[in-house]
Amino acid sequence: MRFRQRKSQEIGVDMSPLIDMVFILLIFFMVSSTFVKDMKLDLNRPGASSATKASSKVIRVYIDKAGETYVDTQPVKVWAIQGKVRDMLRASAEGAVLVIADDTIAVEKLIEVVDQCRMAGAKDVAVATEKEVG
Repeated sequence: MRFRQRKSQEIGVDMSPLIDMVFILLIFFMVSSTFVKDMKLDLNRPGASSATKASSKVIRVYIDKAGETYVDTQPVKVWAIQGKVRDMLRASAEGAVLVIADDTIAVEKLIEVVDQCRMAGAKDVAVATEKEVG
C-alpha cells in the first residue's frame, strides 16, 4: 500500500488587522485621557513662631527655588500675576492670597510677588512658613 505524502501547508495569521486595532486603541486612549501636571515643588519654607493654619479657600501663589512663579499650579510670569489673581479674586469670597516661597529666593522677588497680589485687590496677603498647614 502506498501512502501519499501530504504537501506541507504553512498556516499564517495576518497581523495587519491586529496592528491597526492596537493603534486605534492607542489613539483613543491618548485623546480621551487628560494630562495633569502635578504641583510637586520642593520648597524649603521659612520658619515663624506665630504661624497659623491657612484656609483651604485662599488663592495660592508659589515661588520655587529658580524664581519661577505659579498661581494655583499654573506657571505665570510675575507681570501677569496681577491679572490672574484679580480674575480669581472675583470668584473667591474670601479675598485672601497665600504666597508659598522657598527660603532661598531673593527678598526682592518675594516683595514683587506680594505687591502684585495686593495691586490685584487681595484683602489679605500672607507668606507661608514651615508650621503653616493647609
